[in-house]
Amino acid sequence: MDGIRLIRVHQHFEAPTVSDVAGQVRSEVEQLLGSSWLGPGSRIGITAGSRGINDAVEVYRAAVETIREAGHEPFLFAAMGSHGRGTAEGQRDLLRSLDVTEEKVRAAVLCSDDVVELGESEEPLVGLPVQVAREATEADGVIVINRVKPHTSFHGPYESGLMKMLAVGMGRAKGAPMVHQLGWDSMVETVLSIGGAVLEKLPVVGGLAIIENAREETALVKGLAAAEIPEEEKHLLDLARDYMPSLPVKRLDLCVVREMGKNYSGTGMDTNIIGRLRLQGMPEPAEPAIRCLAALDLSEASHGNATGVGLADFVTERLVEKIDREATYLNCLTSGGPIRAAIPMTLPGEEALFAAVWQALKPERLDQVRVAVVDNTLHLEQLWLSENLLGELENGKVETVGDSFQLMFDAQGKMLLDS
Repeated sequence: MDGIRLIRVHQHFEAPTVSDVAGQVRSEVEQLLGSSWLGPGSRIGITAGSRGINDAVEVYRAAVETIREAGHEPFLFAAMGSHGRGTAEGQRDLLRSLDVTEEKVRAAVLCSDDVVELGESEEPLVGLPVQVAREATEADGVIVINRVKPHTSFHGPYESGLMKMLAVGMGRAKGAPMVHQLGWDSMVETVLSIGGAVLEKLPVVGGLAIIENAREETALVKGLAAAEIPEEEKHLLDLARDYMPSLPVKRLDLCVVREMGKNYSGTGMDTNIIGRLRLQGMPEPAEPAIRCLAALDLSEASHGNATGVGLADFVTERLVEKIDREATYLNCLTSGGPIRAAIPMTLPGEEALFAAVWQALKPERLDQVRVAVVDNTLHLEQLWLSENLLGELENGKVETVGDSFQLMFDAQGKMLLDS
């Protein structure tokens, strides 16, 4: 059987950037404070989430300094739902892994599992308990900071962003399950109901929305007053969709993800990239259509949380040995997607994994198999494609780098890729 030949390609994505992130944050926060009701010396809480914001430290520090210079007392508080195992220690460890520490942001960073119930939601879903981090209820004002981007489990006018931070992140490990228990097909209405209630019941000054481009660089920083968040976030989400990276082909026999992890996506592998949800009651995307999906390793930044491993068909023992089942199970049980914690067919190494895939696909010729190899599902500017896909690439957006080469493995059974 003929072997498979790969070639490295480079994708070109639209990638606007903010040249002075700190300066833009300062400008937006100044406007929020200037139009607020806050009196001198107010304590202002800033949400600190677990989702990756590339310039998180710079954003938080600039917000802190602007608030302090305005005569107020800023602090950060953990707002990450059940992430970090839902504990104060786990939250602090997760924030530390993102370099978000008191020394770096120059303000107190408060972590706990304490929540306060503020009452019940109203429209569109009535009677849902509204729980938020205690530190937010003890502040004179709250500024919500989060990255706005397409979600990996549901789609609608609100996905990952400010409204979800209000409804889920601030609810911590006690409030987040309430949001998820109605199911992913009700997520948009639930986020709107609870997030809207938080906006009414808490002194929310406003939000700072961050949009990143396909290279994970800050493309937009936008301050929204509390009353603007429900409507304006919809438009920001549309813009974030336009900036998302993607695979250059929509139909594959095999996609190999060299490293999955929470630092790349909330589901370890971005479902928008791999075309898989695996959530009860939710239809699977029509594309991309990938017959076999393999994950080779788990990032250190995930701290053992392998949420999304169940999206794959094949994994290596190297990945499985790094899984923290407690952290993974808590995340998947809270989000209502237990199948995403299921460990797929596990092979000793990469060469054995490829051999298993060939057995599953049963191709007549390996050089006809449609293959993509990516470092992860976040960084897609560089990837490797099987030579037979080159005729489908869009000129100007994708270019080849170097010559094609035979897929081979080293003495330890690891892929040999040019880089």
